[in-house]
Amino acid sequence: MKTIQKFAFSMTAAVVLLSAAGCEGMSRQDRSTVIGAGAGAVGGAVLTGGSTLGTVGGAAVGGVIGNEVGKNK
Repeated sequence: MKTIQKFAFSMTAAVVLLSAAGCEGMSRQDRSTVIGAGAGAVGGAVLTGGSTLGTVGGAAVGGVIGNEVGKNK
């Protein structure tokens, strides 16, 4: 079972990194939101042992935080 969790974590991290590369045409705020959601999803998955609810919750919280950080001053 640990092998599956490690694989899922690795795949999630790879998807986050690849999707961040597609942020070229986005505004600064949009890019920060996407990166925050990806980082939150990975963090939520790690903290909850791969739980779907933890991953989705982490993505939501990370997206909100990224959105706020990316706002123009």
